[in-house]
Amino acid sequence: MAELEIQNQNLMPKLIDYLSSLLQRVAEANDINGRFQPQKISVFHGLSRPNISIQSYLERIFKYANCSPCCFVVAYVYLDRFTQCQPSLPINSLNIHRLLITSVMIAAKFMDDMYYNNAYYAKVGGISITEMNFLEVDFLFGLGFHLNVTPTTFQTYCAYLQKEMLMQSPPMNFEDSSFFMGRSPKLQYICFNEDESSSQKQQQQQQLVV
Repeated sequence: MAELEIQNQNLMPKLIDYLSSLLQRVAEANDINGRFQPQKISVFHGLSRPNISIQSYLERIFKYANCSPCCFVVAYVYLDRFTQCQPSLPINSLNIHRLLITSVMIAAKFMDDMYYNNAYYAKVGGISITEMNFLEVDFLFGLGFHLNVTPTTFQTYCAYLQKEMLMQSPPMNFEDSSFFMGRSPKLQYICFNEDESSSQKQQQQQQLVV
């Protein structure tokens, strides 16, 4: 999938900013829902909300992980799949940080030829190597080891991100990057079914609003 990598590094701060904003909204919404609906506690949950914000945490991962830019989109795909496979484990303020570091690490291992080991990612994420290992295994089983991301799926998620980013900022020039391609689905709280038919996707585009 090398041809799909982001060529324009200037897009990354905008992508990090938008992903942080999206995940923040999702976490806060699920925090509220958790007051009325039971939510399962997992190894990803902390005892309290971390002091570091989601944006600062994601920026830290981007700064020190040195993984290819496309890994952040693939990590986003993995988070989407995880929430669909594990509906009783919605993203919230207690688990989002551990889910982020784990999803980016697994994406880097799957996408990049060279990547840091678990001990390094544990330091970046502010957790122990033992916990990092447990998180990786639990996340993989939570995904059902469904790690492959087809070019079509990658392009679909990129197109969605492009559309949402354009709605939040002045027009940007994407001509130098193959990062954003394809048609845009409408995601609601990170929930896009890759197996849906094209007609269902079109209906979602018309009905759902993030």
